Amino acid sequence: MKKDIERVLISEEELESKVAEMGQKISHDFEGKDPIFVGVLKGCFIFMADLMRHVDINCSMDFMAVSSYSGTRSTGAVKINKDLSEDIEGRHVIIVEDILDSGVTLNYLKNYLEGRNPASISIATLMDKPSRRKAPVYADYFCFEVPDAFVVGYGLDYNERYRNLPYIGVLKPEIYS
Repeated sequence: MKKDIERVLISEEELESKVAEMGQKISHDFEGKDPIFVGVLKGCFIFMADLMRHVDINCSMDFMAVSSYSGTRSTGAVKINKDLSEDIEGRHVIIVEDILDSGVTLNYLKNYLEGRNPASISIATLMDKPSRRKAPVYADYFCFEVPDAFVVGYGLDYNERYRNLPYIGVLKPEIYS
């Protein structure tokens, strides 16, 4: 598995530090607001688990599963595979995503959730890749801005592999091309 990684982009230590910092900032910003964190599966699961350990306010969690990718390319069509279990009307929603890339999926998801009348919607992403943005959506909280490279690890995958790497690595092009 490590032989497929061109280089480590973000180390375990950098991840821990930045995720802790984000958790503290969100805790400060949402003090007394009882937000609901909505994780976008599958990629967010490790990031969200670590983030929640650094959030020290009353809150709840739920998950959604959406898809718009086939291999390394976005299909442009967003499909909801698992919807929320909780009502978000009047709640402060924080969408937790692994990476904000083209923005197509998150833009769709944000608009979809706005139809349920939340008090607010914020986006917290581990990584922001603005060079590939196609939709007008931006992260309220992000840990790292990353270059246009195919990254895996810490929950991010390529064909359901590499999610278990404890760091963010750049996948060798010959693996996915």
